[in-house]
Amino acid sequence: MISKTITTKLVCCAKSDVGLKRSNNEDSYIIKPDLGFLTVTDGMGGVAAGEVASQIFTEAAFELFSKSKRQSEQEIFELVQKAYQLANERILTQARNKSEYDGMGCTAELIAFYDNNFTLGHVGDSRTYLFRKGHLRRITRDHSLVQDQLDKGLLTKGEAKNHSQRNVILRAVGVHENLEVDLISGKGLPGDLFLLCSDGLTTLVDDTAIARVLSSANTLLEKVEQLINLANSAGGYDNITVALCELVK
Repeated sequence: MISKTITTKLVCCAKSDVGLKRSNNEDSYIIKPDLGFLTVTDGMGGVAAGEVASQIFTEAAFELFSKSKRQSEQEIFELVQKAYQLANERILTQARNKSEYDGMGCTAELIAFYDNNFTLGHVGDSRTYLFRKGHLRRITRDHSLVQDQLDKGLLTKGEAKNHSQRNVILRAVGVHENLEVDLISGKGLPGDLFLLCSDGLTTLVDDTAIARVLSSANTLLEKVEQLINLANSAGGYDNITVALCELVK
């Protein structure tokens, strides 16, 4: 799919896999190159509730972007911010109205483009990477207990990888009334490849292996499938969602 309605042309591909250990998939994604955005979410809070939360986020994002004319970079920035606020309110409302949804929430990555610029929203321990000219760079910082301890020098990377509380996140959509969102803006270049993914990938596949896949001459779909296969080959302990978006001339 290629966008024809904004200056930056986007070629996107995504796939979600339940993994080898879970019975249901609480991840969700939406790719809309014609609207200039894509998102990946990872639900939490019970067998069905996590799935509900992640779907609420993707639906809220689609609703806002499908109605917006997006006439400036500032409007895109505000639109990304508004998507998180709207999803946060809706998840909290659902949780209050249905006891089985109590405590549900989701991590969320949302990236939107205007001209040659991008704005990224980030909450939780899903991640967004930029692969540019053969170099992989993680744009986001995990909102997790382990990352916090890493930043404070209380853990080494080796200790963090196998930490018993590595899945404890400190920030999620739909948990508190006041949601703090990391908002990151930058300039995109032709050939840039953005990777949005749930932690089902990054817990099991390191950055070196990810870069190796992204640097290959394979199609976007083949790269997406390769990354998912790597996670499953390493145990597939969680749902795995991978979305790739390439900027083209």
